[in-house]
Amino acid sequence: MFKKLLIVGCGLIGSSILRGSINKRISKKIFVYEKSKKNIIKIKRINSKIIILKKLDKRISDIDFVVLSTPMSQYASVIPHLNKFLDKKCIITDVGSTKQNVLNLKNKKLNKSLDWILSHPIAGSEVSGPEFGTKNLFLNKLCVIVKDKNKNKLKKIIRFWKILGSKVILMDPQDHDKIFALTSHLPHLIAYNLMKTAQDFQKKQKKNIIKFSAGGLRDFSRIAASNEIMWRDIFFNNDNIIKAINLFTKNLNSFKKIIQNKDNKKLLSRLSNSKKVRKQIVQLKQDVAKPDFGRE
Repeated sequence: MFKKLLIVGCGLIGSSILRGSINKRISKKIFVYEKSKKNIIKIKRINSKIIILKKLDKRISDIDFVVLSTPMSQYASVIPHLNKFLDKKCIITDVGSTKQNVLNLKNKKLNKSLDWILSHPIAGSEVSGPEFGTKNLFLNKLCVIVKDKNKNKLKKIIRFWKILGSKVILMDPQDHDKIFALTSHLPHLIAYNLMKTAQDFQKKQKKNIIKFSAGGLRDFSRIAASNEIMWRDIFFNNDNIIKAINLFTKNLNSFKKIIQNKDNKKLLSRLSNSKKVRKQIVQLKQDVAKPDFGRE
């Protein structure tokens, strides 16, 4: 599909793209730009034919496809090198979890002769690092691609993600950020705040309450174990998260009032309606119907 693929940053997502691209023979040659010595050792173990770059220089001049998979806060430092060395025939994409900020950066900083088509694969986990990547990470997972005027290059990006196994959806950047503020970003924020609350409670009570973690706290702790740099970038770059927090706070206060008033009818109605969301998620094949997420 491509002659030369460059993956910039090779953590969980980048190494999964790497493994998937090798497995599906997406490119004749694959380059990885990575500065971490520890990560470079791990990447070399994946495949001896991978070409490691420690600098973005004239060696990338004939690259025809670039995937940015660094934290979003590093995009700005990478762009000047892309501007200087990439050929105008090259296609750029990224894997960032917010899109309006990336689009703004692209419009302000990227050379107008280059094409950057924004992507967001809805895949990953709480672990980070190239050792955790898998060739099947994107299999049957959604990948949102921001609509673009360059139809030919857009088709290539769509094809790329489909070859890796993704189900592609085209979306406007504004809609993307509004949707994922609620479905992804707010849940992570709640998980982080719950861990902070558990720590504060434990400190105040001077007892080890963590060892009594029930399933709920355990599952939230998995989400809260996610990469802090990535999530800092997401929280700072999606303006919709504030609106989502305000709505959540409003509903939390409403729950508080219902419990204080011991309003049996309202509480049962709220709890019952909440179960409908779980049913929808299972029906849409976003999860399995087995108890405890199918864990043994």
